[in-house]
Amino acid sequence: MDIRQLQYFTEVAKSQSFTKAASYLHISQPSLSKAIKRLEDELDVPLFHRSSKQLHLTDAGKAVLNNTKHVLDSFHHLTAELSDMMDLKKGEIKIGIPPIIGASFIAQLISAYKEQHPAVDLRLTEVGSKRIKQGIDDGTLDIGFICNIPYQKENFEVVKMFKDPLVFVAHQEHPFSKRETISIAELENEPLVLYQNDFSLHDSIIDACLKNGFYPQVVCESTQKDFMLEMVNARLGVALLPRQIANEMPNGMLSSLPLRESDLIHLELGMLWKKNMYLSHAARAFVETANRFFQSSQDAP
Repeated sequence: MDIRQLQYFTEVAKSQSFTKAASYLHISQPSLSKAIKRLEDELDVPLFHRSSKQLHLTDAGKAVLNNTKHVLDSFHHLTAELSDMMDLKKGEIKIGIPPIIGASFIAQLISAYKEQHPAVDLRLTEVGSKRIKQGIDDGTLDIGFICNIPYQKENFEVVKMFKDPLVFVAHQEHPFSKRETISIAELENEPLVLYQNDFSLHDSIIDACLKNGFYPQVVCESTQKDFMLEMVNARLGVALLPRQIANEMPNGMLSSLPLRESDLIHLELGMLWKKNMYLSHAARAFVETANRFFQSSQDAP
């Protein structure tokens, strides 16, 4: 039995298909089938029910899968640590970033890190905070930036970065645009353009409306702030967006107003990674750079 066999077995169990697993692993299906058969012979138990169209684990297969995860985690931990020991100047960091964060802000952070560590490969994934948290939890991401998620600190290391109040964004000819402020209660009859539900701000906005006695009239949900702004510009709805994003809007047909309940509803950005899991030297350096970067941005006048 070797690590590769366990990796093959795990992928087949996950895919429930030799064909899909072979494609993902970039090997031929006969080679994969032989590797699984050798593993079954060594363990002297069948690992899969092969009678149906879709593969299913036997009871023995389920037991092997439960233990295999720990073995592979330990192996990846060891190889990552050895790689760092051999060459501290190389590495890869998988980072999750929600589109809510201003593009210029993240670009400046990435630039600051690459200036110090040009050989480190940064793999950026732009998804909502809920999926970032899931990616950190299952190991597909090393570090993530999240917004307004209830932090389960027993599972994650969390560094809170900053708060950014939400503002009301509408076409400049909207009746509210001439106001100085607006309250959430006044949005009851307004068509609302909203982030999709894998974004934590989606839930925060819905909850804030419910606390004011109404469920918002959602006309559109999107993952992209540019599309949301286009919808608002077309007078198809209004939006609640982080002030930083509103400040980056080009001068034109849109206007923004502060919410009176800015203490109730805001974007709170945090950086997190998995607790008790090995964090590479490159990733630790990124955490340090991010801490310095966000601290300096807060200290700036």
